[in-house]
Amino acid sequence: MDGTLWAGFSAVAFFRERLVSGRMSPRELAEGMLGTLSFAVGRIGFSGFVAATTAAYRGLAESVLEEIGEEIFEKQMAAQIYPESRALVKAHQERGHTIGIVSSATRYQVEPLARELGVDIVACTELEVEDGVFTGRVLQPTCFGKGKAVAVERIAEERDLDLDETYFYTDSRDDLPALESVGRPRPLNPDSRLAQIGKDNGWPVRRFGSRGRPGAEAILRTGLVYGSLVPAAVAGLSVGLLTRSQREGVNLTGSLWGDVALALSGVDVRVQGEEHLWSQRPAVFIFNHQSAIDMPLMLKLVRKDVTGIGKQELRWNPIFGPLFRAAGVVFVDRADSRKAIAALKPAVDALRHGRSLIIAPEGTRTPTPRPARFKKGAFHLAMQAGVPIVPVVFHNALDALPKHALVVRPATVEVEVLPPVDTSGWTKESLDAEIEAIRKQYLDVLEG
Repeated sequence: MDGTLWAGFSAVAFFRERLVSGRMSPRELAEGMLGTLSFAVGRIGFSGFVAATTAAYRGLAESVLEEIGEEIFEKQMAAQIYPESRALVKAHQERGHTIGIVSSATRYQVEPLARELGVDIVACTELEVEDGVFTGRVLQPTCFGKGKAVAVERIAEERDLDLDETYFYTDSRDDLPALESVGRPRPLNPDSRLAQIGKDNGWPVRRFGSRGRPGAEAILRTGLVYGSLVPAAVAGLSVGLLTRSQREGVNLTGSLWGDVALALSGVDVRVQGEEHLWSQRPAVFIFNHQSAIDMPLMLKLVRKDVTGIGKQELRWNPIFGPLFRAAGVVFVDRADSRKAIAALKPAVDALRHGRSLIIAPEGTRTPTPRPARFKKGAFHLAMQAGVPIVPVVFHNALDALPKHALVVRPATVEVEVLPPVDTSGWTKESLDAEIEAIRKQYLDVLEG
């Protein structure tokens, strides 16, 4: 898992989360650091290391660690899953292969990631639990070194698998016993020693660079993405003054920034169903919100005569605030639903006067490709204004810039624009069913 499926180490993520959140006592901190140091210098084995770093869990409810695991996955691990590894898992699944994650981590670190990738076999280091409470003991054998090879062989026996036809992916030389137990060893993002072993044995070696510490090029590209907003705004202002049309100026700023920002970021956009972007306007364009790159994506796609809805905090943003206000963006206070509903009236008026609307029905970015629950605002607006809903599906915008990430990575983003959905026959009573039907379209397209 660590360094292979995602660009990080889950034990470090757990340690940091417990420390920063104040859940870690001074004693646990001292025992954890001593255990880590002792393991690093070879004074204790892996079992001793796990015992030292988890001893403080004695008496703790297992549900607490399950909750922490879910929190860490959403805040840190989800954004650092290698897109290439996600694609690799999917490729094996499409071939009908049996897939398991074999990790030295605990199941509280592994299971959220396994569930996200659709992997139902997990072999890992187990902590003893009695009556829903940790005893402080580690079950033997732990899933490390030879223990991983034992786990691989056990899974093969239980599932009647041929080890000669089995693949094993890892980044660590510690997993050499497991690599040697299968017929298709695959060093992936290997450390220097494993890379040399792989070379000596003729094993295929791959490295993924789409996650982890960004390079200078990615940082430069990110700076240019945001910096390009300034010349786009200057060009739009100039056109607006020359034509005496604020709308023409806003149109140029939005479409130009979308084109330039995506080109500078290295994001290649491939669109299916582009004709649906233009067949019926004005319309409410909705999209599944995965990334901060979604806005330039939508501006590139929709291009003109469009506004949006943003959270109240954006009104005062020194960079985006003035531009959003000039574009007629409607700001809403998400903490007060009654004020938010009242604030949407200008958006209905804009739709009735020929301007389309861009809105993410989830309300916020999701850390994984699966859409969250859709809120009703976008659909109420379309129904009140008598305009269609146009669903725009981003398959993998998070490859470029996932939630909680700061640096844009080059990626190919696939976009599917679905046919407009007529809202003229909708009623308040049927609204929930209509929304769910549209969300199901997203699920079908993303899972197809």
